[in-house]
Formats: sequence, structure tokens, C-alpha cells
Amino acid sequence: MRRLAVTVFRKELKDHLRDRRSVLTAVMFPLLGPAVFLVMFNLLASWYRQDRPLELPVVGRAHAPSLMAFLERYGAKLTEAPEDYEARIRAGTLDAVLIVPEDYGKSFSAGRTAHVQLVQDSSRQSARHSVLRAQRLLEAYAELLGNQRLYARGVAPELAIPVRVDELDLSTPERTAAGVLNMVPLFLVLAAFAGGMQLASDTMAGERERGSLEPLLLNPAPRGAVVAGKWMATVAMACGAVLLTLVAYLLVVRRAPLEDLGVKARFDAPAALGMAAAVLPLTLAASSVQMWVSTYARSFKEAQTYLSLLMVVPMLPGMVLALSPLQTKAWMFAVPVLGQELLAGEVMRGESLGPLPFLIAAASSLAVAALALHITSRLLAQERIIFGRG
Repeated sequence: MRRLAVTVFRKELKDHLRDRRSVLTAVMFPLLGPAVFLVMFNLLASWYRQDRPLELPVVGRAHAPSLMAFLERYGAKLTEAPEDYEARIRAGTLDAVLIVPEDYGKSFSAGRTAHVQLVQDSSRQSARHSVLRAQRLLEAYAELLGNQRLYARGVAPELAIPVRVDELDLSTPERTAAGVLNMVPLFLVLAAFAGGMQLASDTMAGERERGSLEPLLLNPAPRGAVVAGKWMATVAMACGAVLLTLVAYLLVVRRAPLEDLGVKARFDAPAALGMAAAVLPLTLAASSVQMWVSTYARSFKEAQTYLSLLMVVPMLPGMVLALSPLQTKAWMFAVPVLGQELLAGEVMRGESLGPLPFLIAAASSLAVAALALHITSRLLAQERIIFGRG
């Protein structure tokens, strides 16, 4: 039976590799995530890059000469604001505009609170970093003036700060990077499903539509051997997609300017091996379930529709983990898809897990694969499945 399964495996893999369009589709999806990652983080880095001077248009520069001198001293490049600055801020050609009213100097000289306005559009992500830099400079100037006024009146500035909160950040560079790179486990899991989807559709529903499934089953080979061979070919394509995605992320993380975002990622070979050990067993379950679902489809197109809907399954845990991270518990590793995404995330965070979570996740995937393959073999013994093409 093992020899027959290997023969079917070689036949299915060879037939699939001949179809260049299907292979190209299977390769393009794993590369989509790393490509989006590289473009997105290069774009974010261009917004947040610290060495870029802060360009701040100002209305009423002459009303606050000391404030203007302070801003220029700390790197701000001040310019005259255009008359249509509000329209330009909405259009995205300006990040923010500082407005100094005419009565600023009168309030400042009288020791009262002098008001300025920082006009911005909070819905624009690209302007957020410039706005934050401007706010920090204005707050620093206000604190400096407040301290000087207290000293002039013989009051220690510390009296105005009864409690000071000093933050102690216990996060490691790996944990900080994992928060930024939380999409990597999701795309690895998606690759486990997408890599074998074309082959799973063609090897069951496609052969059923073409009528080539009937003569294949007429051979003196057990149904289980035929299903096992087709399943191994699907698993091989899915594993290739996962490994291709992992290698692509390894290369992209090294080229992405994460340092400009304040992130120090150590996505090295040991971390990649750990993530591969976490996600690769999922290909066993994903491929078997895809074959099971494809068996019910009467055509290749129908199978593609079903399997596209099945792709929602790996996306749901990833969205939950991204929006509301869970407190990891041992039983979660036994849930296929969720366990793999949690494991990959923990590996990225640099956590020392030990072999038990990996074994639990792999065992659950094996159990799902065995059940799905058994059901698929039973379905191939039914006439309505084999001969039903209309």
C-alpha cells in the first residue's frame, strides 16, 4: 500500500508541476505577504524617520520670537504658512500649521497662559509623527517657561510635581519586534492553506469533472492508498509554500528599515526553524480538509469556491490575536490553526517554550488529518461521488 501511495504521489505532483499557471498562483500567494510587508514598512519608515527635519509652517511668527527661536534651536524648520493652509492639510500636502494669535505677547508678558493652536488632520496617519514631534517641542517649551517663572518667584519647580511616574519597560527587542511583525504568523498559516489549494481542487474535483477519477479507482489499489498519494502531493505543495514564505520574510526583515521605527528585530535562522516547526504540521491537516471539501464539489471551479471560503478559517484567529492578544494556555495549542499562530508568535517573541507545545500542536494536526483522510476514503466508495458530475 505504501508503494502504491508513493506512485500516486509522484503522478499527482508531476501532473501539477506541468501546469505552470497553477504553480505560479501557488508561488505568488506566499510572496504576497512579504511584498506587502516590505512596502508598508518602507512607507512607515519614511514617515517616522528621525533624521528628517520637522517642517512647521507658522502663522504669526513675529508674535512669539522666543518660541520661534526655541523651535529652530531644536531642529524645526519654520516657514510662513500659506493662506489656504486648512485646505492643504486636508489634502495632505501639509502635516500641521502652528498659529500664534496677536494677543500671545500680551498674555505672555502678563504671566498668564498664552495660547497657540496646532492645526492638524488626525485622520492622516502619515502626518502623525510630525504632529507628535511638534507637540513634544511645544510641551518642552511650556515646561521650560513654567520652571523659569517658578524660579523667578523663589519656588522650586519640584513642588508643582508632587508625583513623577518613571516607566520601567520590561519588553525585550524580540517582544517589541513581535508586536510589529504580528502579521508574519498569519501569513505563514495562510500559506499552509493556499499552497496546496490548487492541487487539492484539481486532484479531487478536477479529476471528477474530467472523468479521470473513475479509471484511477478501477486499478487494483486500495482507496486509502489513492487518497494518501494525493494527500502527500498536496502536503508537499503546501510545505513548499510555507518554506517559501518563511525565506521571503527572512530576506525582507533584513532589508526593511525597522530601526527607523524603533524596532530591533532578530528574525534569524533559529527563529525561522522554530516557526517552521510550528506551522509545517498544519499542512497535514489543511491539505486533508481541503481534499475532503473538494470531494463534494462537482467541478474544479466549484471546489475553488468552497476552498476560498475555507481560507476564512485561518484568518479569524489571526485577526483575534492581532486585535486582542490572548493569554496563552496549554489547551490552546491543541486547537489547529490557533495553536500554530500562537506558537509562531511566541517563537517571534523569543519565548522558551520547550518541545511540549510543538508536540501538542502537531498531534492535533495529525488527528484532524487522519479523520479527514478516513472520511475522504469512505466518500470515494460512494457512487454518487464518483459518477456524479452534473
